[in-house]
Amino acid sequence: MRAFITGVAGFALTDEERQFLREMQPWGLIVFAWNIAGPDPLRRLIGEFRSAVGRDAPVLIDQEGGRVQRLGPPHWPKYPPGAAYGAVYDQDRENGLAAARLGGRLIASDLAGLGIDVDCVPLADVPVPGSDAVIGDRAYGMEPGKVAAIAGALAEGLADGGVLPVLKHIPGHGRATADSHKRLPVVTTDRATLEATDFAAFRPLAALPLGMTAHVVFSAIDPVAPATTSAAIVGGVIRDSIGFRGLLMSDDISMHALSGSLSERTTAAIAAGCDMVLHCNGDLAEMRAVAAAVPVLAGEAARRAAAALASKHQPAPFDVAAGRAEFSRLMKGTWPPAEVVA
Repeated sequence: MRAFITGVAGFALTDEERQFLREMQPWGLIVFAWNIAGPDPLRRLIGEFRSAVGRDAPVLIDQEGGRVQRLGPPHWPKYPPGAAYGAVYDQDRENGLAAARLGGRLIASDLAGLGIDVDCVPLADVPVPGSDAVIGDRAYGMEPGKVAAIAGALAEGLADGGVLPVLKHIPGHGRATADSHKRLPVVTTDRATLEATDFAAFRPLAALPLGMTAHVVFSAIDPVAPATTSAAIVGGVIRDSIGFRGLLMSDDISMHALSGSLSERTTAAIAAGCDMVLHCNGDLAEMRAVAAAVPVLAGEAARRAAAALASKHQPAPFDVAAGRAEFSRLMKGTWPPAEVVA
């Protein structure tokens, strides 16, 4: 296996993609809306991927709810944005945590039926007034303790359903004043404030098995490199201050926040301490460049990857219809009931 996660271009693998996957052996696949033509075609695509790599490799998705939901009607329910859990939490803390936990469990039920076993959620980003809307209502709140509690509950729900959560965007995208999909955000806040707010939301979640970096410069710590390619951030903040010990993947290496060629970005992320590089857009030429630049998965990175997969367990019995009814009750007045589909 090589230390990257790849996307693919369409609803089914091309012959070139199949050969690429067989030869380059990515650790996993991430699927997007352009890969989803319905439940059965998506199951076939996932089966094709696992057949090509010759193992039961992990398959990832971004299924947060709200604006970031790759699966939706008519085949799958809508789910609320993170802020809706925060609104329930503000009315009743235990109900808010129960809603987040149940939301995670319901999403896991949707994903597990497709063969998807990793969800890129929860977020522990803490927005501030004036920050870019790229996080916005995806966040669970603006106070670190609340954000960590809701994120932890949602992660529990996913894990209970046999789906691994990915903690993002470490060490925090909430304060950024730019969308890192488009350009590089620079946060000038002092270290003490960051430790007490942005970083504090991640510490209670440091035991989660998988995490994803933020393409954000924190100039008080590293004035040049974004977290993804900064050894000072990965080592000094993510590993030491926050205490995260799980598998650390980059955010999408093709995003416009990063500069240099795909090979240079990939090499920089691995050199900074990322265990794995994520490449999402399905462009085969870019996929080849990333695959050529990453190492074979070995050492501590391989140990963390194995530990993450070993933490996945079979879901306990779960009554989906009853769960949806309870979820609607908990979210009443805050979010429309999740649409139940056949």
